Amino acid sequence: MDYDLAVIGGGPAGMLSSATAAAKGLKVILLERNEKLGKKLYLTGKGRCNVTNYGDINDFFDNVTTNPKFLYSAFKSFDNHGLIALLSSLGVPTKVEQGNRVFPASDKSSDVIKALQKHLQKNKVEIALLTKVKKITLQNNQVTGVLLNSGEQITASRVIIATGGMSYPQTGSTGDGYSMARQLGHTIKEPKPTLIPLVIKENWGKELQGLSLKNVSIKAQINNKVKAEQFGEMLFTHFGVSGPIILSLSSLIRDYIATPTNKPVQLVIDLKPALTLEQLDARLIRDFNKYSGKQLKNALDDLLPQKMISIVLYLTGVDIHKQVNQINKNERSLLVHTLKNIPLTVTDTRPLSEAIVTSGGINVKEINPSTMESKIIQGLYFAGEVIDVDALTGGYNLQIAFSTGFLSGISSAKA
Repeated sequence: MDYDLAVIGGGPAGMLSSATAAAKGLKVILLERNEKLGKKLYLTGKGRCNVTNYGDINDFFDNVTTNPKFLYSAFKSFDNHGLIALLSSLGVPTKVEQGNRVFPASDKSSDVIKALQKHLQKNKVEIALLTKVKKITLQNNQVTGVLLNSGEQITASRVIIATGGMSYPQTGSTGDGYSMARQLGHTIKEPKPTLIPLVIKENWGKELQGLSLKNVSIKAQINNKVKAEQFGEMLFTHFGVSGPIILSLSSLIRDYIATPTNKPVQLVIDLKPALTLEQLDARLIRDFNKYSGKQLKNALDDLLPQKMISIVLYLTGVDIHKQVNQINKNERSLLVHTLKNIPLTVTDTRPLSEAIVTSGGINVKEINPSTMESKIIQGLYFAGEVIDVDALTGGYNLQIAFSTGFLSGISSAKA
């Protein structure tokens, strides 16, 4: 079968690149190994799909943690406002929430996927589901098409690899794109997990499993030097910690974790970042006056979640059975210090399969940032997570997928 363009991977990057190229007149086939398109997209934003961020271009560059400059042309060609306008034209109005996160007004990721499918159908993209690509074929360093696992040859003078990374392999992201690119001479930066929960050493963390803390500040330190800091919501789990600020923090400290040459990463949680030490001490005095005559363990309900009280007092070392009117200034000072310095030791991340995003991928030095075309193979393009670019949480990673998808699609149509 003859086509102008074959796109490998039916995620957000693959769907938008296909529709964009087809809208410019190319005969396009979209090849997806799963039984449906956008399988990973269903999971994003806890099923609500945080499609992008409403911040300005500087916000995007500030939140891209790997190779931000490479994305300049991609963001310029198709930015967050372009995506919001496209979704609106396809019947999906959006809304802006905390942190400038943009979601479909319906809170349904399925609406975004249906809209992109509508975009594909409108532009007459042929969709082949349950179709695995074995390799990309070449002649004289020029793409000639793809060979499927079934043995069928698809002829195309242009191919876009949009296969995603290696996180959530159950959605089809198993690293196939890396293998295809490597066979064609591209180098791959080692895939690592990012936006990933962290494993901690402290056993008492298990006692807090399921506890969510909001409006806390957390620092990551090595040898008492702060490497990163985040503010917001976190969650204790059976293995350690997760939640929005932990995921973002993991991206900022991933190069320091679980490597033989590095010292352990220490996390320090400030449970009351809005209060100074003096203000927190005054707050404790008020609570102690209120609960005068009660044991210390029963006098902190106004200040802390019930699960957290015994842990804080354990870390403080103050007798939990002591009556609050017997607590001296030094003991109160210890309690104040602990509330603003809960220590955790990071021993590892969860496996790559559990990461929201894969860090690593196709070396950006081998891709033309103005077109997303390979500098090694003519007619070969890349889009989305398969490229060595990633960002913090907040819709930035999906915008990278859409922007690189659009640019690769428009560039393939001009080739």
